[in-house]
Amino acid sequence: MGIEEGGAMSVVAGRPLTPAGRRVLQVASELFYERGIGSVGMELIAAEAGVTKKTVYDRFGSKDALILAYLRTRDERWRDFVTARMADVPDARERILATFDALAAWQAVEPERGCSMVNACAELPDASHPVHGAAAEQKAWLRDLYAHLIEDAGIADRADLADQLLIIHEGAVVAFSVGGVRNAAAVARATADAILPR
Repeated sequence: MGIEEGGAMSVVAGRPLTPAGRRVLQVASELFYERGIGSVGMELIAAEAGVTKKTVYDRFGSKDALILAYLRTRDERWRDFVTARMADVPDARERILATFDALAAWQAVEPERGCSMVNACAELPDASHPVHGAAAEQKAWLRDLYAHLIEDAGIADRADLADQLLIIHEGAVVAFSVGGVRNAAAVARATADAILPR
């Protein structure tokens, strides 16, 4: 599943991206995810994208801004993917479980390097770096999604259950990418099913 155009792929910092800018972002996204942020320099990105380093800086301003654009683009794709997977599920309780089906489908087609947000935070451990804010926003979005789905299902004690589902989900991501548990999302789904009231 490649990076799709649209959304964050087309706009960075409120400005539309040129075709060269979109190419830079796509190349940077692939390199950052596959090789790691620290091992990928702006020279390599420019060369792989077929542009000058000046073009990269003209479009994004800095490596940090390009990293954030990569993370936000990938996050937008993930949110759209999960939302689409839930769209045709009529039962509210089953929509909660569909998030784990979405995770399984995502893991089936994406490289096995795990969560790009977590990876970025590990590579850039300074808590003041903007990647930490982007990662926190993504995890908060998923937790809020669970809280809303739980409310739609008429389940009480939403706060604790939303936290539990988030932790189960994130654990499945790590078990798959680090622990080599190929059916981690299915195990997480079964765990979520067991704790959800019927």
